[in-house]
Amino acid sequence: MAKYFMGIDAGTGSVRVAIFDEKGHMTAYDVKEYPSYYPKSGWAEQNDRDWWNALKEAIPVCIRKSGVKPEEIVGISCDGTSSTTIFLDKDGNSVRTPILWMDVRASEEAQSISELAKDCDALKFYRSGVPAESLIPKCMWVKKNEPENWDKTVTIFEFTSWLHWKLSGKKTTNMSVAAFRWLYDDKNGGYPMDLYRAIGLEDVVEKFPADILKTGTPIGKVDFEIAQELGLDPDTMVIEGTLDAVACMVGVGSVKPGGMALIGGTSSCLFGLSTTDFHELGVNGTYPNLLYDGTSLVEGGQASSGGILNWFRNNLVPKEWEEQARERQIGIYDFIARQAEDIPIGSDGLIMIDYFQGNRAPYSDSDARGMFWGLSLGHTTAHMARAVLEGVAYGACHCIRCMKDAGYDVKEIYACGGLAESDIWMQMHADIIGVPMYTTQESQSAGCLGNSMVVAVGCGIYKDLEEAAENMVVINKKFEPNMENHEKYKYYMESYIETWPLMSDLVHRMVKYINS
Repeated sequence: MAKYFMGIDAGTGSVRVAIFDEKGHMTAYDVKEYPSYYPKSGWAEQNDRDWWNALKEAIPVCIRKSGVKPEEIVGISCDGTSSTTIFLDKDGNSVRTPILWMDVRASEEAQSISELAKDCDALKFYRSGVPAESLIPKCMWVKKNEPENWDKTVTIFEFTSWLHWKLSGKKTTNMSVAAFRWLYDDKNGGYPMDLYRAIGLEDVVEKFPADILKTGTPIGKVDFEIAQELGLDPDTMVIEGTLDAVACMVGVGSVKPGGMALIGGTSSCLFGLSTTDFHELGVNGTYPNLLYDGTSLVEGGQASSGGILNWFRNNLVPKEWEEQARERQIGIYDFIARQAEDIPIGSDGLIMIDYFQGNRAPYSDSDARGMFWGLSLGHTTAHMARAVLEGVAYGACHCIRCMKDAGYDVKEIYACGGLAESDIWMQMHADIIGVPMYTTQESQSAGCLGNSMVVAVGCGIYKDLEEAAENMVVINKKFEPNMENHEKYKYYMESYIETWPLMSDLVHRMVKYINS
């Protein structure tokens, strides 16, 4: 009997379901959207009923499209947005709406944790500061501001674990999720109870699932009633997956130590695997045994990347650009990139700082904000378009430089997401960073493929993720850096890096003023 794998990738705006064979060929793909809710400035929530309704639609449709028999799907693995936090009562119902990853209501709590860095060894993973979007500050906020909900809560976990629980009926958490944002240290005693006690969360661990499973571990078969509801075979195994960006890292084949994946969506993640541990300013991690034993995850990232391009398109793109794109039958983002391509390197002295939603790395500053500087009457919309594309690439390069300063020297980058759809933007990244950039055949479904690769390993088809990558990932484009352009970019790159230290105090005062 043929063997197929189902990967479920639950992102910020939609759930994506895909079925792959043993060679990484996609047989079907389906997407269902769900809404986000923004009750207050800085808050972001989603409803788990919306998630479930999307799954109930996407899974049967994907199976139907594929022509694959349900019994031929040997396993399923999932990923969900990291730090999207769910609070369940004793009956498995949400006591409050899940708090979405991008929610930064807990910025004060995050700052209070960061101030304990000298006293708590666990904060070595966040030398630049604890992200306000992460689960632990969110738990502090709920316990302080919603004590009744906190008392009702018996289970706290993230979106990835929620997905596996809904399919299998078993509550687990994943090593990658616990190590990434819960400060779980697999090499040194697990949860940092001294820190949890110091911040008043000594009771949080009893609310976490007891089973912390490594990626690729079988959880169990699909729950019988759920299988019937979704059109799945009840003998299909649910395999422990990983957090969303790591699933994409696997899906582009960046599973060997020393590599680097750039997952470019609304925000961007830069992930690599190191065989040695280090903890330095400007780089988050390294998180031990996060994906597999013997390696630690190196993290950089941008809180805004594709989101800025979307902002530019919605607010600054002239009507005539829209009309010309339609006439030429090309997408508006492709048209924007082509307009930018005609502008000189450095945008004639116009620089954009990409901190529109704060800075994830190297500063870990939730109160940072973006800016354009160097504007003159000679600048056009096309100049601003190029400055947006260059500014995002400068931000990625800054993260890569900080990794190199810490001893992790990136030689090549595998990219996926919206960034990978633009050859112009990919080449710009290669020129600015100065290393080759690659895209893969399943770039836009890298998370689903990564999950399917996890299934292939968990079900014994391949011995490890490296072998799965060799058989299931196909490189389709390579972007060699133009070193002449790289030299031209150096002055602008240095100007980008110099900007934030000069502007940070002024921006912080403004953010404090408008939020007061």
